[in-house]
Amino acid sequence: MALALRWLRPLPSLLHRSPLLVGRGLPGAPQACPALLLEGCRQCVHQVLLSRQLATKKAKGKGQSQAKVNISAALVEDIINLEETSEDMQAVIEALKEDFNRNISVRTSPGALDHISVVTKDGKFPLNQLGQISQKSPQLLIVNMTNFPESTAAAMKAIRESGMNLNPEVDGTVIRVPVPKVTREHRESLAKLAKQSTNKSKEALRKVRSKSISQVKKFKSKVSEDTIWLLEKQIQQMADEAVAEMDKLLAAKTKELLG
Repeated sequence: MALALRWLRPLPSLLHRSPLLVGRGLPGAPQACPALLLEGCRQCVHQVLLSRQLATKKAKGKGQSQAKVNISAALVEDIINLEETSEDMQAVIEALKEDFNRNISVRTSPGALDHISVVTKDGKFPLNQLGQISQKSPQLLIVNMTNFPESTAAAMKAIRESGMNLNPEVDGTVIRVPVPKVTREHRESLAKLAKQSTNKSKEALRKVRSKSISQVKKFKSKVSEDTIWLLEKQIQQMADEAVAEMDKLLAAKTKELLG
């Protein structure tokens, strides 16, 4: 008890030296408790700083997680838009879901070819804007390039290099795309593609996280060290949760493909 009192005694003076906390209130404190009054509000001080103390220590024992940081976006809106960061991270997850649904499946449908990117002399275009895609049989897709015959070779190359294990054949301006039988080898190939796609998405997520942390660090000279630390912790926490969701998506897709 004596040790706890000695720890709490210097807190009011430290808190008053934080420009952000003085002007807006301490993140995590009740709204009715402005920072200017925190000297007499030990409960708020204890609650907020204890959460930081817990977060800085590694959890003891297996299966225990660190205390979470949850900063009100309104309190730090002049430093960073946390909602925008969250939306950017969610967009990466949604893109991964879309890739799994469209491109990584044991069954290939005409729609799976729609957004294959074809590089032409006039730029990049989705395959479905250059050719008419149809399914002649369960084992054969047809891409009719009559409207853009000059792009037939480029479309062939794009299909072959799409990572979908397809070997197209050309007949004039018609591209025939045999659909591989669902063999164990094909399933394993798709599972590898799913993992590669997930790793690319994680790299995109790291870029979002790094950009956000760089934005926060620009305010090092304007706000307290504690505020910077808590924001970085919050952003990392958001990124960790996004990675965990990606791992769940990959696990589900792998189970779907390999059983």
